Amino acid sequence: MTQQSVSKQLENLGYIHAPIEKNIDLSQAILELKKKKNAVLLAHYYQDPAIQDLADYLGDSLYLAQQAAKVKADIIVFAGVHFMAETAKIINPSKKVLLPDLKAGCSLADSCPPSDFASFKALYPNAIVVTYINCSAEIKALSDIVCTSSNAKKVIESIPENQEIIFAPDKNLGRFLIKKTGRKMILWEGSCIVHEAFSFDKIITLIQKYPNAKFIAHPESESQILEIAHYVGSTSGLLQFVQTDTATNYIVATEAGILHEMQKKCPQKTFIPAPVDDDTCACSECAFMKLNTLEKLYNCLRFEQPEIQLAPEIIEKAKIPILKMLELK
Repeated sequence: MTQQSVSKQLENLGYIHAPIEKNIDLSQAILELKKKKNAVLLAHYYQDPAIQDLADYLGDSLYLAQQAAKVKADIIVFAGVHFMAETAKIINPSKKVLLPDLKAGCSLADSCPPSDFASFKALYPNAIVVTYINCSAEIKALSDIVCTSSNAKKVIESIPENQEIIFAPDKNLGRFLIKKTGRKMILWEGSCIVHEAFSFDKIITLIQKYPNAKFIAHPESESQILEIAHYVGSTSGLLQFVQTDTATNYIVATEAGILHEMQKKCPQKTFIPAPVDDDTCACSECAFMKLNTLEKLYNCLRFEQPEIQLAPEIIEKAKIPILKMLELK
């Protein structure tokens, strides 16, 4: 059964859009439900600020995977996208893992269909497969080791220099890693629509407008964007950079949700979202991430649905490369 058909069934059952009592304080109600149901909320930096502020654990993909492995509560509610909730289920399969909206997918994960990737992998039988965590459970099951943007360089450098490497699914991160490590890699041609949406020309104009601002970018962005950045790093890396750097103004090329935490950590600094190649929006937002809302989060906890379900054999196979990543020192 496809993710879309499961989501449609749940919508028909009313879990996602069930009526909510009038005048309810959703934030307080969510906190009460978490306590009542012995649930923890893991949220990504790209979520709506109201959801970020409710999280028990707020972070990037690596941090959230690490925390998911440690959860003792009965229920994990994952405010993020589908592959993140899948990862939590794979790491901690005895827990009930919920996602407020099963349609919260990922363009990067969608760019790597498992059957196509299996055929691609077969062309290079001696290659070690390194996959970015932004992929489906089925792709992880076809992998030797998983990485995040936080530890990708460390993962690549842990592999013997004479070993052939397939890197998937993000070609932009792959090219960045080739440049950083000097390693040759076979790249899958996938990408994230959010990080490919940035306009190089508009960024140049913005840099000229704010000459004292530093331009920082996520490595999923295209090469020409990364080449002009003062700093390139993972979501958590970008957050750490602005806290320790001496500048007071930053142009930020990643999903705009991170600006909320940046502003909380550095209230005296100014953060400007990098513009996209679109006349209708000033910044790049992930429509999938923003599918999760307070209303859906509340109903998710009320009904303990939608629940992430994975076949045991997929969990068993996908867990191996994830644990290899988590065990890498």
